[in-house]
Amino acid sequence: MDYKDYYAVMGVARDATQDEIKRAYRKLARKYHPDVSKEPDAEQRFKDVGEAYEVLKDPEKRAAYDQLGKDWKGGEEFRPPPGWDSGFEFSGGGYTEGGHGDFSDFFEALFGGMGRGQPRGFRQTARQPGRGEDHHAAVEVALEDAFNGATLALQLRVPEYDASGHLTTRDRKLQVKVPKGVTAGKRIRLPGQGAPGFNGGPAGDLFLEVQIRPHPLYEVDGSDVFLTLPVAPWEAALGAKVPVPTLGGKVDVTIPRGARSGQKLRLKGRGLPAPGGSGDQFVVLQIVTPPADSEQAKALYEQMARELAFDPRARLGGG
Repeated sequence: MDYKDYYAVMGVARDATQDEIKRAYRKLARKYHPDVSKEPDAEQRFKDVGEAYEVLKDPEKRAAYDQLGKDWKGGEEFRPPPGWDSGFEFSGGGYTEGGHGDFSDFFEALFGGMGRGQPRGFRQTARQPGRGEDHHAAVEVALEDAFNGATLALQLRVPEYDASGHLTTRDRKLQVKVPKGVTAGKRIRLPGQGAPGFNGGPAGDLFLEVQIRPHPLYEVDGSDVFLTLPVAPWEAALGAKVPVPTLGGKVDVTIPRGARSGQKLRLKGRGLPAPGGSGDQFVVLQIVTPPADSEQAKALYEQMARELAFDPRARLGGG
């Protein structure tokens, strides 16, 4: 997937004001409109300009896009980094299944699931009370907090334009109770924390979509957790009992005799808590070969090479 430099497409600086972006769009839209333009690539350029404007005119999309950094060049291979939009508060009811139109894969990867606000054609009458929009944000939660449950002090960034038309972010602090056993993709609802209502109507809600923060030891799949466990060759060959970390504390695990690298051992109920029963922890064995970094180590390897009838490539038809 190619990175799209929307500022370059629009021909504006990264600190351009809202009015500057609007003027640039109007100029380029007239220049490349397929009905009037003589440019050979007018239709594609018109689409590119429309996509860039869709992002840069919207303070929420623009702030999230800016977080990707300014070192990317248009056309470079790109994948959204994990948690790229974490901590931003967006208007609209949350994430949706449908896309936004005839936009690029880059746009869809970043914004294709973003919820929208009031539907087109909606009108709020002067006297009619109305419920405020729901807002949503993606938040990262530590795996230990997902396992134990926690009350966290979160700070969300609310993008908006200031009086001069420059993009700014306003910080919003919240106390949020993270339920025990929450998993990636689950939503935490904060009633009345969305946009204010109209004419005395109730406020909308704020939905926090949980992302599990990458962990140095564990990988997570739903309520199951995976741990790669280094073992010595003799532990794998002869069997051993070794201490293994889990989210609930260390436990002793028996390595079976003749264990293989990549073999999985299941620790039932040692994953994240869940209503129907806790997930499991899977221990993935990784045989680690000691380095031949001393004369004694070299001698032991040479002895094994002489005395052990072992051919690791026997299944390939010989060494």
